[in-house]
Amino acid sequence: MNPAGRLFARLGLAAALLLGALQAQAQATAAPVYVRFATTMGAFTIELDPVRAPLSTANFTQYVQDKHYDGTIFHRVVSSFVAQGGGHLPDGQEKPTRPGVPNESGNGLTNRRGTVAIARTGDPHSGTAQFYVNLNDNHSLDPGPARWGYAVFGRVVQGMDVIDAIARVPTGSRATFEDETPLEPVVIESAQIMQTSAAAQ
Repeated sequence: MNPAGRLFARLGLAAALLLGALQAQAQATAAPVYVRFATTMGAFTIELDPVRAPLSTANFTQYVQDKHYDGTIFHRVVSSFVAQGGGHLPDGQEKPTRPGVPNESGNGLTNRRGTVAIARTGDPHSGTAQFYVNLNDNHSLDPGPARWGYAVFGRVVQGMDVIDAIARVPTGSRATFEDETPLEPVVIESAQIMQTSAAAQ
């Protein structure tokens, strides 16, 4: 096997090992998972769905446990559409991530207002750490007969008023962003996995 072939074989093995680890973690977590985000505009809590979106939930919680989201921003805010964050620092620098997670957009969860989904590129399996909150019912982001959708894996259960406040901030061009970024950075100060009882208070 030539060097390129060996490289792709190693990458394939690494992806398979990561997928196996994510599946094992997801299967061990049957109950809903709660994540509390503290931002410079207030706090909100997400309830994750490890039953319908096991791989996405495991992927997301691993980023939370790794403190990946701490210090990142909501870098894309489009009124009546989405508030997207979790990937960039205030200066525009993009944080490194693990390989993309398999797309779970066919899990029955839809992109309605208040739900949370994985952001991605045109590659359906390219979603990593970035996420977005739907500000409206965005059914165009759901899967169709001839297209992959954007995988929903949770919903905001507390602090939707904070998300709505973020949706109203003035946006434009700043740092490395051409448009649609808050002119005054909205920073995620911390993200923390909560116990069910704590999240429901």
